[in-house]
Amino acid sequence: MFVRIVKMSFKTDKIDDFLTNFNTHKEKIRKSKGCHLLELYRDKNHPNIFFTYSYWETEQNLEEYRNSNLFKSVWATTKVLFNGKPEAWSVDKVVRV
Repeated sequence: MFVRIVKMSFKTDKIDDFLTNFNTHKEKIRKSKGCHLLELYRDKNHPNIFFTYSYWETEQNLEEYRNSNLFKSVWATTKVLFNGKPEAWSVDKVVRV
């Protein structure tokens, strides 16, 4: 299992559009094969910056989601709301205390 972290920065007037879209699709995303967790975080000092944090069973599961119609639909709606380039990391958990 690994963690996927995505940082997204939105145009201020598009934040509500993003949240509406995320809330509409979050359960479907979470129920994607191999997805064990999906969380959304908001930066305390920059309220237009959000992070998704998700656990995936395998990289293949993530790739299947990224190639799905669900992802393509969500991403098409989301990417036009950005005010900067999104960043993404796939990381392995080393320690949990």
